[in-house]
Amino acid sequence: MTARRLSGVPGSGLIIAAPSSGAGKTLVTLGLLRHLRETGIDVISAKTGPDYIDPAFHTAATNRPCRNLDPWAMRDETLAELAGDMAAKADDIICEGVMGLFDGATPSDDRNDGSTAALAEITGWPVVLVIDASKQAASAAVLAKGFATHRKGVDVAGVIFNRVGGARHVEILKGAMKKIAPDLEVFGALPRNDSLELPSRHLGLVQAREHRDLETFLDKAADWIAEHVDISAMRRAMRPWPVRPKSEAPLLLPPLGQRIAVARDDAFAFAYPAVLEGWRAAGSELSFFSPLTNEAPDPKADAIYLPGGYPELHAGRISANWDFMDGLQQAADAAKPIFGECGGYMVLGSGLTDADGRRHPMAGLLPLETSFATRRLHIGYRRVTLAKAGPLGGARTRFRGHEFHFATVVEEGPGLPLFRAEDAIGRELGETGLADRRVVGSFIHLIDLERADGG
Repeated sequence: MTARRLSGVPGSGLIIAAPSSGAGKTLVTLGLLRHLRETGIDVISAKTGPDYIDPAFHTAATNRPCRNLDPWAMRDETLAELAGDMAAKADDIICEGVMGLFDGATPSDDRNDGSTAALAEITGWPVVLVIDASKQAASAAVLAKGFATHRKGVDVAGVIFNRVGGARHVEILKGAMKKIAPDLEVFGALPRNDSLELPSRHLGLVQAREHRDLETFLDKAADWIAEHVDISAMRRAMRPWPVRPKSEAPLLLPPLGQRIAVARDDAFAFAYPAVLEGWRAAGSELSFFSPLTNEAPDPKADAIYLPGGYPELHAGRISANWDFMDGLQQAADAAKPIFGECGGYMVLGSGLTDADGRRHPMAGLLPLETSFATRRLHIGYRRVTLAKAGPLGGARTRFRGHEFHFATVVEEGPGLPLFRAEDAIGRELGETGLADRRVVGSFIHLIDLERADGG
């Protein structure tokens, strides 16, 4: 269907948030995105914070790349350029929040805390709260009012009640809203629908490409939203993004080379589109290869990027794919930059032990041994500083990023560290990652530059 411009200001946005995780905001977002696309509205999506899995579902719903907008990890100019670029390319911007509306990286409770509320303040986009009403009635209205009035600068336009029990339940909810929070609009009330629950894995949802019948699921979600939500009223609540973007994509990370080979398949799926687009805008040429199908990186490439993903689920196949492993070795022997993040970092190591206790030899380019036989959660935002000059920039170049994995580090080193790390509130975490000549990696997913070359 050909997209057309409908009523409202082009480039207007809205944030789908919730009081907590598990309220149903991802499902509401997906249904809304698919419905808007199917009705001919030019829609684009965003996800608050560091996330690879939800954006893949967004992309499936809209057939357009989803952008991560991270108010803690991204510089102001990066946020402005990414949001402005989205506004220039679409009628509607639907942004999904992260966790609860006010949950951020720090306890500051302001626009520096990295929360969905911070993004709402920065963009001026109104918020629609998805509230799980399955175990409450009038209390949900009190909750809505509290969230709407808690923080100046955050505009909560209304609510969608999820998992309602029936007509009488909806009547009580709407009556309570009229009495307790009359300024908030009730955009809809969604009955419980167990057939629309999304499966999960240890990093969150399963990947979009692993969903057995994703297109049918998205179409059902769209029909469900259209039946129970006043989408026209939600669109009227949207607000435009006022900042005009630059003509080129922002540069989040320094390009690794002129020709960069990027691993991309089910084991290496976690690369931010904005990072790759920034490299292209800076003049780099990107080629893609699949380690799972035993593809080697393009020998004409002068740098290799192994992003994160789920190599632990495919460790046996990766270990046996000699063309891929030999391609990495040849690149290392030629002193080409090779950068691995999280899962990619593990593959650059000596060995990876899977959840069943089986050890699989990896590339052996870094002295790293990891295991999933005993899981340990590592999670949080990170501020990192390059320990020495290398493929990622000069010594003291600073980045912001995040760490989220369940690998146990059996051995890391001996070797030179890649970064000195701090958490989101500035507590020192010590040295992390490894650098061996031009082969570098760490468990941290880099999101944006903070300060380049000590400036």
